[in-house]
Amino acid sequence: MSIPHDAPGVPSSRPALTLKTLRRMASSGEPFACLTCYDATTARWLEAAGIHVLLVGDTAAEVVLGFPSTVHMPLDVAIALTAGVKRGAPNSVVMGDMPFMSYQADDAEALRNAGRFVTEGLADVVKLEADASFAPLVEKMARAGVPVCAHVGSKPQSVGLTGGYASAGRTADAAERVIEDAVTLERAGAVMLLVEAVPEEVTRGILERTSVPLIGIGAGPAPHGQILVLQDLIGMTHWQPGFAQPIAQIGPEIQRAVEGWIERVKDRTSTDHRYLMKRGESAKLKSPASE
Repeated sequence: MSIPHDAPGVPSSRPALTLKTLRRMASSGEPFACLTCYDATTARWLEAAGIHVLLVGDTAAEVVLGFPSTVHMPLDVAIALTAGVKRGAPNSVVMGDMPFMSYQADDAEALRNAGRFVTEGLADVVKLEADASFAPLVEKMARAGVPVCAHVGSKPQSVGLTGGYASAGRTADAAERVIEDAVTLERAGAVMLLVEAVPEEVTRGILERTSVPLIGIGAGPAPHGQILVLQDLIGMTHWQPGFAQPIAQIGPEIQRAVEGWIERVKDRTSTDHRYLMKRGESAKLKSPASE
């Protein structure tokens, strides 16, 4: 059965959004919306809603694969999920998130892995958690033609150093380091920045000293774009950070639907559909008693 092109849950007919679109929106003061996404079916719905950017985040390690932190995200899985999201939302900007140890150990390996996100993963931009020390790598990626979003501020892949998730930039010295990280990484060639879990003063400092689009998460209302984990937004996680209050409760709705399905199966009312044998064929069947 064919699906009408304008039906809900299929890619919209809007023009394809690009990094140029995001730069234009940022320069004109028009905010753009971003969400994480990990599969083609959900991506179709998000694009139909008008989303601008989809991040195939390493949070998939937690919300898809069930690991306790993002550092467990397998590279090959991340690339495959990124491609699926782009196929589901071909007119959105899709960002691939480079997992832990896919870019930290060796620049040549990092370049190859970033290239895989673009070629196999169909990503429009590749994100990596970074500070100023990663500027030479970002420069190499830019020279190779890989669009980079540099993630500064709180960096979940570094929770092993801090003993848990923590905000960043809460002292003057720490704030200046985060701002300088952003400035340095833009100069190295990053086409976009993402800042996580910082005071608004840090966000304003980055905006004042950089020119590329800035995405925020827990960084106040000032960034050009805002991003959340989809499962946090729609009430599918049991705990959300303070900056990610849900605006829907899809989790309980799923539970109720499944409870209803279980009851229908129990009552043998799961479906009214019947496949019928062709006329006269039923009489030809041999009964067990005749054998």
